Amino acid sequence: MTTEINRDDLEAKLREIEGVVLEVEEESRTRRRMIIAGVGVAVVAVVAFSVWRYQHNKIRVEIYRL
Repeated sequence: MTTEINRDDLEAKLREIEGVVLEVEEESRTRRRMIIAGVGVAVVAVVAFSVWRYQHNKIRVEIYRL
C-alpha cells in the first residue's frame, strides 16, 4: 500500500504545527509575566515589612539621674 503525500498536505500539516507552536509560545510568555509580577510583589512586600519592622522596633533607653 502506497500513500502519496503532496505539497498541499505538507503545507497544511506545517501550518497546524506552526499554530501549536505559536499557542505554546504565547502561554509561556503569559506564564513568564505572571512569575515576574509575583516575584515583584513578593520583593515589595519583603522590603515594606523590613522597613516597617525597623521603624517599630527601635530600642529606647531612658536614663534617670537622681
